[in-house]
Amino acid sequence: MGSPTRGTTGPDRLRRVERWLAQTQARRLRASVDPLVVDLGYGARAFTTLDLQRWLRRVRPDVRVVGLEISPERVQRARADVAARADAPEFHLGGFELGVPGGGAPVLVRAFNVLRQYDEAEVAASWELLRSRLAPGGLLVEGTCDELGRRSTWVALDRERGPVSLTLAARLADLPGPAALAERLPKALIHRNVPGEGVHDLLRAAESAWARAAPAGTFGVRQRWIATCRDLATDWPVLDSAARWRLGELTLDWSAVAPR
Repeated sequence: MGSPTRGTTGPDRLRRVERWLAQTQARRLRASVDPLVVDLGYGARAFTTLDLQRWLRRVRPDVRVVGLEISPERVQRARADVAARADAPEFHLGGFELGVPGGGAPVLVRAFNVLRQYDEAEVAASWELLRSRLAPGGLLVEGTCDELGRRSTWVALDRERGPVSLTLAARLADLPGPAALAERLPKALIHRNVPGEGVHDLLRAAESAWARAAPAGTFGVRQRWIATCRDLATDWPVLDSAARWRLGELTLDWSAVAPR
């Protein structure tokens, strides 16, 4: 179920969300009886699924990572990419139904740059279908990034509760300001960056905080970003702390940006 993506991919393109999953969802993965993880719509080559497996094996050495693609040609190409690897991820034909040979419900699903090509009206149903296929306590991460993976955003959706958070992540060295992340918002939000919507208010508030944090830039862009996040946390439901902000991340409760 679904439509083929453009297939754009590359090594380390999704490193920001991979790091976030490995570090913030470690407890969820370790607690899983069946550590099955699905990389949905991985693209034209095996790169991102291999990267995801590498990150998650630091947390759970026996993790089973499966790449699913709706294009038979891409599945064949990915299998060829890993043919010489004894411990490679699995690659299978599949879509939003998350059908994995041998069965099993994934504890984590990553769907990146998949829904970007869909209409906004299709997002809710796609989220619902994917969540219904998760294991109890499972998590879906759906988002998008630029071609090099330097700017990225994603929504985390709990199996039981639905969307719970929005994360903004960027390579700080070449970030002109928080508003630059607007063009990489998930499909559910990218058309909501207009007056009256929460995500528009957030980006405006972030830009104002960024301007106020300019003096901290004397000590580097990382310190400016940390000061910006700390400023935002006084009025916005920020869920993380300076340990994540140092990495160029900021995670907020979904309620702050949910479409109105």
